[in-house]
Amino acid sequence: MNADERAPVPEHLQIGEVAAATELSIKTIRHYDEVGLVAPSARSAGGFRLYTRADIDRLLVIRRMKPLGFSLEDMGALLDAQDKLGDNDSGPSERAAARERLADFHARAEDACRRLARQLDYAQELTAQLAAHLGEDSDSRR
Repeated sequence: MNADERAPVPEHLQIGEVAAATELSIKTIRHYDEVGLVAPSARSAGGFRLYTRADIDRLLVIRRMKPLGFSLEDMGALLDAQDKLGDNDSGPSERAAARERLADFHARAEDACRRLARQLDYAQELTAQLAAHLGEDSDSRR
């Protein structure tokens, strides 16, 4: 199927569809709305939250930040900095400050990735050690 034959992506998605697309729970998405991180772009006639692709992109930024240990305040600050850079009405000083904040977040994310990689190495070492012990136990039973 080529790109022209694909079904168009709806302009607005309901929260269940967003949860599936982002691998976040509905409860978590609602919480992010309540704390002001990602508000739905629209509401249906029945009052249901409706999200756009841009809303989903914001949720994915948050989902990526969470395992790196960023706080909700950090998440809001990073999203705000991204918004400032994407806003043509932002002045040069606002854009410079936003770039500086993003550079700080980038450095913090790199540090967190290094810590997680080290933890993964430790977990893999333990897994290998346990597998070796299991192999020894089965060899000694023969």
